[in-house]
Formats: sequence, C-alpha cells, structure tokens
Amino acid sequence: MLDQILSDAKVRSDATVGHGAEFVELAASAEPARGFASALSGPGLSIIAEVKRRSPSRGVLAAGLDAVAQARTYEAAGAAAISVLTEPLHFDGSLDDLVAVREAVSIPLLRKDFLLEPEQIWEARAAGADAALLIVAVMDDRHLGRMLATAREAGVEALVEVHNVGEAERAVAGGATLIGVNNRDLATFETTLATAETLASSVCQAGIVAVAESGIHEAHDARRMASAGYQAILVGEALVIADDPAAALSRMVAGA
Repeated sequence: MLDQILSDAKVRSDATVGHGAEFVELAASAEPARGFASALSGPGLSIIAEVKRRSPSRGVLAAGLDAVAQARTYEAAGAAAISVLTEPLHFDGSLDDLVAVREAVSIPLLRKDFLLEPEQIWEARAAGADAALLIVAVMDDRHLGRMLATAREAGVEALVEVHNVGEAERAVAGGATLIGVNNRDLATFETTLATAETLASSVCQAGIVAVAESGIHEAHDARRMASAGYQAILVGEALVIADDPAAALSRMVAGA
C-alpha cells in the first residue's frame, strides 16, 4: 500500500517540476505566514486538529466532510493549528481544501501530504500553508536537506516526521526544529503510542518542538503524550468520526 501511495505521490510531484518560478510568484502575493511552531509552544499541550476524509488503513472516515466547517469547529474548540490533507487519491484531500480553510480560520495551517520535490513547498506556501510535512522515511539526507532549505527560503516551517530512532537522529542532525513522531508504522499501518514514548528522549529536547502523531483518541492518550514530554499532538481520525468534534477536541484540551 505504501509503495502505491509513494508511486502516486511521485506522479503528482513530478508534475510540479519546472513550475517553481510560477509557485514562487504566487507565494509572493500570499498572506504572510503565521507562526506554526510558535502556536504550539504555549502552556499545556497544543492540538493540531486534522481535516481528513479517508485513510488507507481505515478507508472512508467522513466522505462528505466540509473542510471549512470542520476547520472552523476546530478553531472554536481550542485547536492551536489545523492540518489539511491535500493528498487526493488515498485521503480524498486537495489543495482547494487548503485554500478554502486558509480563508476561513486565523490559526496556522499544515499541508499534510507526501511531498517529494522543492516545488511542492512553494506550492504549499502559495496555497496558504504555514507549514509542510516532510517524511524522513521517503528521502535520503541530501534530499531532506534540500527540502528543509527550500522551506526556509519559502517561509514555510517544516514538520519533519520520523518513525524510529534512526530517522529521529537524521532529523536532528539535519537541523529540524519541529519534529513529529508518527505512532503509525508506515509499512504495517499498526499504531502504538509506545513509539512516541520510545523516541521522546531523541526529539523532546531544547530547541525542538516535538509533536506526537496518530493513535490519539481520548484525553488519557493526550495526557500520556504530554507526560512523555511532547508539546503538541496531531489528531485526525478521532475528531473526524466523533459525533461532536468540538466536544471531543475540548475534552482533549482540558484533559491534557
């Protein structure tokens, strides 16, 4: 499944190559970026709430999800930032969702996708993203460095995602200052909060904003991540499928 996702991602990323100047020009006229990491650095545990219609591991979560309405609900309920899936084939997301959510809320946005080319970072900034996801597992150190450099140039913060100690060490060595630990194994799609707890000593350190991702469903899960040393959590599925997303998010904020 991961191989197919990455194959599809490469087709989309290749389509952006050669359009860098176009995206740079569009980015220049975009609203100034909002501080993503700083929004996660306040007191207590911050929540990045995700707009997500579908996942490869669980299938359709909310087919008719209104990205703008969901984002407004998240903001009103106390989310520090919002993650917007823009991957179209396996998550039913789009850049149009990102653009629409940008116009609807005042908190920072993350472009969540499998980004492989620097042009896609400029594309994210042009669409209104304040941060972009970079997955260490799908790039070597040279490529990661190139993507991080582009993010700095574009004024986009990079949430550098890792899944094991080796990837965490690579992220830190590469100069990442915003690191997300994904509790979901990309190969098996199995999820355990123990992953974030194991990697806490590698990423929860001075100068790094550490984010725990995936597998967080209840307030006690949020507390567990806070106890491990994380400053923020990224929550998608639990909020999308909740009968009352605002109440679910508020419980996490209060419980953590």
